Amino acid sequence: MPGKNPDLPIEDVRRLFEHWGDVTAEPRGVDYSEVDAGGVSALWAIPKGGASDRVLQATHGGGYVVGSPYNHRKLFGHIAKVVGVPVLIIDYRRAPEHLHPAPVEDAVRSYQWLLAEGFQPEKIGLIGDSAGGALAVTTLLLLRERGLPLPAASVPLSPWTDLLVTGPSVVSNHEKDHFVKRHVIDHLSSVYLGDDGTSVARRDPLASPLYADLAGLPPLYVQVGGDETLLDDAARLVDAARAAGVEVKYDVYPEQQHVFHFLAGSAPEANQAVQDIAQWLRPRLGLSWEEHRIAAE
Repeated sequence: MPGKNPDLPIEDVRRLFEHWGDVTAEPRGVDYSEVDAGGVSALWAIPKGGASDRVLQATHGGGYVVGSPYNHRKLFGHIAKVVGVPVLIIDYRRAPEHLHPAPVEDAVRSYQWLLAEGFQPEKIGLIGDSAGGALAVTTLLLLRERGLPLPAASVPLSPWTDLLVTGPSVVSNHEKDHFVKRHVIDHLSSVYLGDDGTSVARRDPLASPLYADLAGLPPLYVQVGGDETLLDDAARLVDAARAAGVEVKYDVYPEQQHVFHFLAGSAPEANQAVQDIAQWLRPRLGLSWEEHRIAAE
């Protein structure tokens, strides 16, 4: 996440973060192609031999300011391969050029494109990391608000759910988290909202899903690293969703950093997390996990 030097030109910051995915091993057996998803630029990650009638829509992290489908390509490529379905990684509009709620509007627009392409909602899942993990929830909220059919499930990874930054882990994990600090979160919040950081704006449910009415949402699978400052963003979202009657699976991976999933292909903890996603998600998309696991061995 950016914020260490707020005076650095935004394009320079974005160029630096294009190397974000350098740590991710290249997944074999995955093809990539660009597509216009209903007016939203996107990148397909298509695993060889995967199901063609199921799909995941992915929203990348980066505080709504940096990050792209390209520096997340390999991460979502691993997920596409292990889950066994194509992943549509959307290139949503970013701040400061496009303020809230542009990213969630783009996510809904690309989801509607998937429906128009013939994908059934019960065969669509959402997934995202960090700010994209929040989008994996706020997209559901805006779909519900507009009376559109909801997908089968959603998988927020290390989600940033509270722009008010009230989670105790922001303080308790400050020394452990080597990437996300409070000043970074505050800076990104102001850039994304384009305001002076007022509590009213930061409490908007489409920006901070922690404060949303979550009733009626499809099943969620939330993963987070135990050393993250955003640990309580995940934990409190889980508590709120369960209180609203939503089915939730929640896994904390001890001693792991923010979006440790980027180490897929090179770290056992990240590989296990991706396997856990596939095992939980495939049945919710109407696919057999056991048959896929055996075929992949």
